[in-house]
Amino acid sequence: MIKGREIRRTEYPVDPLFLDRWSPRSMTGEDVSELELRTLLAAASWAPSSYNAQPWRMLYARRSTPSWPMFFDLLTEGNKLWAHRAAALIVFISKRLNDVTGKPSVTHSFDTGAAWGYFALQAHLKGYAAHGMQGFDYERARRDLAIPEAFAVEAMAAVGRPASKESLPAQLQERERPNGRRPLSETVCEGIWSLPG
Repeated sequence: MIKGREIRRTEYPVDPLFLDRWSPRSMTGEDVSELELRTLLAAASWAPSSYNAQPWRMLYARRSTPSWPMFFDLLTEGNKLWAHRAAALIVFISKRLNDVTGKPSVTHSFDTGAAWGYFALQAHLKGYAAHGMQGFDYERARRDLAIPEAFAVEAMAAVGRPASKESLPAQLQERERPNGRRPLSETVCEGIWSLPG
């Protein structure tokens, strides 16, 4: 797998971990053990959250299990082109009500995004490719996976051992590389808003 630091440049010194992690689509199709997948999920559970309410929930299917076809069928056709070689698919969900305060949680999506970030970093550290997606049927996911209305369906992720880009359909091969980031001056400012649209 390409190391991001071979391509990416940063304006400020950050740990190479952040440059090296990216979201490959090319995966080998080999299975992931329950123990290995649970390790990635455990890392996600250590993300910070408001009031330590831990609003995230994660449903998953490993490719060698009976749940796989149901999860895979939720994907858009574009994601099915490559995700059929993933080892597991994970649906990230968040609880809209804060269990600690008993009130609606304003940060449930934010906190669950942090859990996904921890998952992705742990996957990278263990030598896996992890790719987050919004390209799936959210309503069918809620219905088919019996997700209660009190929870928001946030995103889906594919994880697996990385493969060469040649394992992808031709139309995806040119996109199979770490991407860059906009300059920090377009993302961050001190004080009141003075950022471009």
